[in-house]
Amino acid sequence: MPSSHVETPPGRWEHFPHQADMGVRGIGPTKEAAFEQAAVALTAVITNPESVRPVEAVSITCDAPDDELLLVDWLNALVYEMATRNMLFGRFTVQIDDHHLQATAWGEPVDVARHQPAVEAKGATYTALSVKQEPEGYWIAQCVVDV
Repeated sequence: MPSSHVETPPGRWEHFPHQADMGVRGIGPTKEAAFEQAAVALTAVITNPESVRPVEAVSITCDAPDDELLLVDWLNALVYEMATRNMLFGRFTVQIDDHHLQATAWGEPVDVARHQPAVEAKGATYTALSVKQEPEGYWIAQCVVDV
């Protein structure tokens, strides 16, 4: 019997409106890729992610009881690192093993003239929170970020 293969599109991110806040959504062929793209969407709330040079690597580890809480913890860890280090991140690698996330975020110190930050991300929320694999095979990781 011939096997069927469904091509999954490369990862991408997008925003969705939510009152005064901003929804971030990561889409990818794996859960990890969706989490990476959600992080890019978080940066894109603040500035163009392509303007952020991968000068410095920051390691981040999160543990949570389920995928949804892991996404919130991951995004909030990024918000914390951006705030305390005065940095922006534009590239991410994520590994997830049984609700344990090990990641690296690459970025650089904020350059207001070059990055022109639009808003400050205050934190990921439980609003519209979802991490799921679609029947077509790709993953979606999303939530609303308080700005």
